Amino acid sequence: MGLIEVENLTVTFRAKGREVRAVEGVSLSVDQGESFGLVGESGSGKSTILRAICGMAPVTGGAIRIGGVPVPTPRGPDFATRVQMVFQDPYASLHPRHTIDRTLSEPLAIHGLAGSDARVMQALEDVGLPTSFRFRYPHQLSGGQRQRVAIARALMLEPKILLLDEPTSALDASVQAEVLNLLNRLRAERGLTFLMVSHDLAVIDHMCDRIMVMQHGRMVEEMTRDDLANARMRTPYARSLFDASADRMLAGGPGGAA
Repeated sequence: MGLIEVENLTVTFRAKGREVRAVEGVSLSVDQGESFGLVGESGSGKSTILRAICGMAPVTGGAIRIGGVPVPTPRGPDFATRVQMVFQDPYASLHPRHTIDRTLSEPLAIHGLAGSDARVMQALEDVGLPTSFRFRYPHQLSGGQRQRVAIARALMLEPKILLLDEPTSALDASVQAEVLNLLNRLRAERGLTFLMVSHDLAVIDHMCDRIMVMQHGRMVEEMTRDDLANARMRTPYARSLFDASADRMLAGGPGGAA
């Protein structure tokens, strides 16, 4: 039994008077401590799966379980202490009028947890930011620094699962590699489980133990990191994604960083 289990998930939206199936019959299982990647082009349904797990997209079929227990609707405080999400755009995910201190201490206040001063300073250190950033605003930080703050915020409640929705795609290549390496370090230090979305197989190769390829809301194929490294794809679509990312992967990973 995996820590994260998604079984025959279907997500249906209504748009312009018609039903759109963003995800159809997708199943996956992620073990504790594993990093599992969802890859595919825009519109493949990969981000919708993360949003469905968080309760941000309508589940119209199937089941989602965390630790063998079905997730409640709506998601409650217990869910937030176990599962957190890091979004794609660090420019949009932080409140522009809140200091970094307020951004990081707010989850603690909501859950009635004490010691916010020490926790905020430790969180900044954990993601490689000076504690002097505590009273800055998001517009005073670079994109990479903002995403580090977003990661720190996701970790404030000490969850064991991070859902990562294209967490570096809005960043420059060199900064992208730094943030991915930070995530890998935090995963190792804290025993975290990742479910990560990307359109880029170079990023997935850098981060994930297993990979699911998605197209048009459906699972196309699943492979291991070793399969990916040795170009063992069974479907033309997965092969096309691999070919598109091959140059970056041969350069040593995201941003050409080894």
